[in-house]
Amino acid sequence: MEAISRVGFKIKKIFVYTIICIIVFITIFPIAWTLLGSFKKLRDLVTPVPKIIFKPVLSNYKAVFAREDIRNGLLNSVIISVSAIILGILFGVPAAYAIARHTQKLKPHLQFFALSLRFLPPVAIAIPFITLWLDIGLYDSHIALITTYLIISISTIMWLSISPFESVPIECEEVAKLDGCSYIQTFFKISLPLAFPNLMGGFVFTFILLWNELLLALSLTSTNVTLPVAVAAITAIGKELPWGTVNAAAIVLLIPPLLLIRFFGKSASSAFFRS
Repeated sequence: MEAISRVGFKIKKIFVYTIICIIVFITIFPIAWTLLGSFKKLRDLVTPVPKIIFKPVLSNYKAVFAREDIRNGLLNSVIISVSAIILGILFGVPAAYAIARHTQKLKPHLQFFALSLRFLPPVAIAIPFITLWLDIGLYDSHIALITTYLIISISTIMWLSISPFESVPIECEEVAKLDGCSYIQTFFKISLPLAFPNLMGGFVFTFILLWNELLLALSLTSTNVTLPVAVAAITAIGKELPWGTVNAAAIVLLIPPLLLIRFFGKSASSAFFRS
């Protein structure tokens, strides 16, 4: 019986590892294939039989950064995404702390409200804001897009930040209050430093959502486009689609989120699954 149980355990282990390998392959293969394509010449990309061995070139990346719309889109994405995430942190983190500590009865409802804002389809947000920004003369501006992105940043940060504050022992805050700390001092000196490692995961996750947002940016801009819109515009060039340039542009779009995931990957995943 013991031998049978060992064999069964090994089979289960092999099955689990096989499933994990399949999931990893499905996840990584498109990115790896896009990366390979970004170093290929057009004739190597359009061959009937895909080429694995080829002479790599950098002309695709040169073509990407030679495009003014890509450079402007990259700058606009940095300005808009960073501004929206900073404002989202300033408003969302204190709101999450207040919900975690002082609204126990309303907490489930407030959490659901923050989460429900993520359920809204982007078109339901874009259409009213198009009318609003056109009426007040702010359409196609950084202010308009940053303000619209706050719906994503504040709701997501608030939703992901409640659990990290709940994990902070209430006794630490009570000791600080007994030592004469005010409510604000307790928040900045005790609660925020203790919860900060887990909060970073929510910040990174929210930044990735903002960085990759396409429909809102496409709807609310015409000239001050973000990088996802500029990359998507390359595919509308016409019949002679420069696949190498498209692949290179996609890799450029992927680099900032991948760097953030690599740097803050552990805290980002823990914060996401805990919430």
